[in-house]
Amino acid sequence: MTPTLNAARKIEVENKVLIPEIIALINEGHSVTLGLKGFSMRPFLEDQRDKAILKKPSKLSVDDVVLAEVAPKRYVLHRIIGINDDEITLRGDGNFNTETCKRKDVHGIAVGFYRKGRSSVDSTSGRKWLVYSFVWTRLFPIRRYLLFAYRVLTGKKR
Repeated sequence: MTPTLNAARKIEVENKVLIPEIIALINEGHSVTLGLKGFSMRPFLEDQRDKAILKKPSKLSVDDVVLAEVAPKRYVLHRIIGINDDEITLRGDGNFNTETCKRKDVHGIAVGFYRKGRSSVDSTSGRKWLVYSFVWTRLFPIRRYLLFAYRVLTGKKR
């Protein structure tokens, strides 16, 4: 059987190798679409299902979702929950703990997401994302229970 020329190949590259290349492209002024790995932005963004569109940040605000280096070669795509001068506090929507980084360690900002296999973008400046962000960030005290219910109802383990 002859292989099809249009057959897609999936290649996984470690974040510590891939992300610096993505940062270089962002620094050159390109926007980059990155497939998401991990569960920290649940329930809105899912592991290996959704993609983020990233660009170079011009300014940073609380509630922005950013690509940041929180330790040497350890990158996260999390939401900003606090800014104090040069120190940025981050938390994934599906996390309870926070991380911090310096302003210079924020390398990209999400401007949109491809979710659930769709070809249309959910813009971070769009009404749906803004309402979701407003509601979800204010539910932090009960988020643990909501995430548990989400996992039970969807059958997702992590």
